[in-house]
Amino acid sequence: MKVADVMTPRDDVVTVSLPGTRDDVLGYLQERRFSAVPVVKGEGEDEVYRGLVSREDLIEDPDEDQLALLMRDVPTTTGSTDVVEAARLMVSEGARRVPVVDGDALDGIVTITDVVRAIADGDVDGERTVGELARRDVNTTYVETPLPVAEREIAYADVPYAVVLDEDADMTGILTEVDVIDVARVVEGEDDVGASVAGQDDEWMWEGIKATGNRYFPTRNVEIPGEPVREFMTADPVTLTKRRTAKEAAQRMLETDVEQLPLVAGDDLAGIVRDVDLIAAL
Repeated sequence: MKVADVMTPRDDVVTVSLPGTRDDVLGYLQERRFSAVPVVKGEGEDEVYRGLVSREDLIEDPDEDQLALLMRDVPTTTGSTDVVEAARLMVSEGARRVPVVDGDALDGIVTITDVVRAIADGDVDGERTVGELARRDVNTTYVETPLPVAEREIAYADVPYAVVLDEDADMTGILTEVDVIDVARVVEGEDDVGASVAGQDDEWMWEGIKATGNRYFPTRNVEIPGEPVREFMTADPVTLTKRRTAKEAAQRMLETDVEQLPLVAGDDLAGIVRDVDLIAAL
């Protein structure tokens, strides 16, 4: 199977054009919850692909307004490339989406979800069991943790989730980047950063830490509600056992619109399998 068979074609890809500003990108990243947007120059037959601008780029350089200085070069692929090869590129580069080019022109974009769908449909190998693929090191948080603290834990763990544990250390839910983004309020043009952690005067206060956002927020000025994680998490998350296959895991991820699934052994949390683990096994 080729990239052209699974990618989003150019006509359906949202892009931003040079010359432009960060405001041209912010709307797409916030309202459509994209992680990155391709940058082009020119129109029609004269259009040329120039790079990609992501949430990380806007965070790392929050004072830069010019799109040309915010965008960056990223690995690209072609429509004739094998899907498995493209998946390996995503894993090696840590990229969730890769522009598909034809010469200097943008031909489309291929994402991790596209590859997961190919696994779910049986178009590429998905017969390995999740017991072989799951990670045993699981990022967790406590159910009563204030959301700003949990957001910092997710950021420092450099993963897009936290499994939520109750006072008996039993899994009671899962909190993801998307859950945080859904309730975060982005504040533009203010000198102060976002909301303090739990009022900064109780047992959860971390000295010098504020809810400044991280790689998945399109600005450093973010206000996050201070209520506990239990109010924002997904309770009773869908789980898998180690005998399930990568194909079954991919199907379940697509059905439930998630990027990771906890692995259980009986009633115990035994690991977690992420979409990137599925494609890393190809």
